[in-house]
Amino acid sequence: MTTPSELADAIEARLAPLATEAGRAWWDASVDASPHHDERRVAAEIAYADALADPDTFATLRNVLAAVDPTVEPELHRRLVLLHNEFVGNQVDPALMERLIQLGAEVDSAFSAFRGTVGDRNLNDNEINGILRDSDDSGERRQAWDASKQVGAEVADRVLELVRLRNEIAVGLGYRDHFAMSLALTELDEDVVFSVLDDVDRVSAEPFARWKSGVDTRLAERFGCGLGDLRPWHYDNVFFQSSPAGSGADLDGWYRGRDLVDLTARTYAGIGLDIAPILARSDLEPRDGKNQHAFCVDIDRSGDVRVLCNNVPTEEWAEVMLHEFGHAVYSAGTDPQLPWSLRTMHSLVTEGVAMMFEQLSKEPTWLTGIVRIDAPVVDAVRPQLVEGLRGGLLTFCRWVLVMTNFERGLYADPDADHNTRWWDLVERYQLLRRPEGRSAPDWAAKIHIASAPVYYQNYLLGQLVALQLADTLTTRFGGLIDHPGVGRFLADEVFGPGASIRWDHLVERATGHPLTAEHLAAAVAGEVDA
Repeated sequence: MTTPSELADAIEARLAPLATEAGRAWWDASVDASPHHDERRVAAEIAYADALADPDTFATLRNVLAAVDPTVEPELHRRLVLLHNEFVGNQVDPALMERLIQLGAEVDSAFSAFRGTVGDRNLNDNEINGILRDSDDSGERRQAWDASKQVGAEVADRVLELVRLRNEIAVGLGYRDHFAMSLALTELDEDVVFSVLDDVDRVSAEPFARWKSGVDTRLAERFGCGLGDLRPWHYDNVFFQSSPAGSGADLDGWYRGRDLVDLTARTYAGIGLDIAPILARSDLEPRDGKNQHAFCVDIDRSGDVRVLCNNVPTEEWAEVMLHEFGHAVYSAGTDPQLPWSLRTMHSLVTEGVAMMFEQLSKEPTWLTGIVRIDAPVVDAVRPQLVEGLRGGLLTFCRWVLVMTNFERGLYADPDADHNTRWWDLVERYQLLRRPEGRSAPDWAAKIHIASAPVYYQNYLLGQLVALQLADTLTTRFGGLIDHPGVGRFLADEVFGPGASIRWDHLVERATGHPLTAEHLAAAVAGEVDA
């Protein structure tokens, strides 16, 4: 008779090579959008989904899980829980799953190939962002902003089909909808998540309104218009998910001519973490046919960790590099002796680590020690750096409230008027005025809704982890720059355990406290008027 441990071993032995091939195929499709790579990706993902759809294996797994005592065999029980959660979402009609995978690949490919059009010019994301950062011409900014949204109209119908397919699968498995299923299978309680969202709304609403009032006053002066004439294209980011450059110190000049790879490598080397092997496998420069966003992927849970970026020498991409390599050192740092199913981590904890490192791009110690800006120059803008960090935190929190509430409603009623509902949420949480008469699927231009559904709550909870973990490391080691003890602590207490410990228990063990919003409340309570 097969023992529970032997069952887990056998399932992992079957899944591991299929997951590796799916990871490689997804990477190739991301760095070079083509029908060939899309076909390979679809085939690999279908093969992996087919393995997870095996009803006999799932029935056996479910029965064995119920019989294993977590107090007697905690690691084995943990493996079985994670395997069970992976299998649950795949207990569906294979034809339905195949359609879901094919459609997802189509939408991803559309995003990778998309370039916004202004007149006879095709603009990539970096070029659009450059116009929104630098141009003082409201008309030119409007055209660039409009161009960034064109992909929404191109993919919206297919995204809604994805939503309906995901819901069909979730309801068939006994869940209210895909949103509820996604939270449950990632060990998140929906009531707790939205209680945290409500807390974040409560503590950030007034500071954000105050801060944005100052930003808007400056923007109105810059563009020679009234406060009531400001629209989304007057802000630096196409979704206003980061604060405008003018709301803090403008650091882009400090990065001009800098090697972002070198800055990132020296940052992590300073805490004893070598990213050279990851850099060698990564793809960091922009080009046509390549996904224009950024991500980290662990191909095989055995060391093949890669990062995709589209670097230009700006503060934004310095921040992105620090963020993505935060994910990378986490994935590379899981204990290789752990069973395959445990050599991963909860999304919100890895997001917390990545966000903690991304904030270094505005940290005075990092700017002097790593970017090597003269200390008097940095000291002269220290108040603006603090303002930039706080303003960025406020802006991002309000943006997450838009995304998470939007997605909850999207899956609750796929047939609702999402074009209007999107702008209702943007006006409520971000205090932006919608363009007059606009009725376009601007929500669909956000790639996460299609390709990383029901994920944004991880960013918000991850931000709480980032603040709490940074406080722990600062208290113990004095900061995150050039303290090798930081790397050892992270390796032992955060990275090494992988998924062998539930995310909430891991955070409490590493920081000494359950996850709380108190650090966020303190961070946004200061004087952040722009």
